[in-house]
Amino acid sequence: MFARVSTYTPGPQSTGAPSEQTVQKVLEMPGCQGIYYLYGNDRSISITLWADDGALKGSHQAAERIRDETSAEQGMTVRSVEEFEVLTRRLKD
Repeated sequence: MFARVSTYTPGPQSTGAPSEQTVQKVLEMPGCQGIYYLYGNDRSISITLWADDGALKGSHQAAERIRDETSAEQGMTVRSVEEFEVLTRRLKD
């Protein structure tokens, strides 16, 4: 599994919350396994999870478009976009 982590600086009026339409667009991309949006005082973070490296790489163009649209909607600035291999994945029941 692989992850893309995008960090944003929210504007003063931003809630940091993506629209349901944005979430659905991401989840419908081939190989997408899930999505998290985190909102903090001075930054927001989105984490998308991908089945494999091919799915992650194949999503680059669409993800960039969605990221640009979402940040414009929410009045946020994209700080960084990083990609990782997920080495451990476990949720407590």
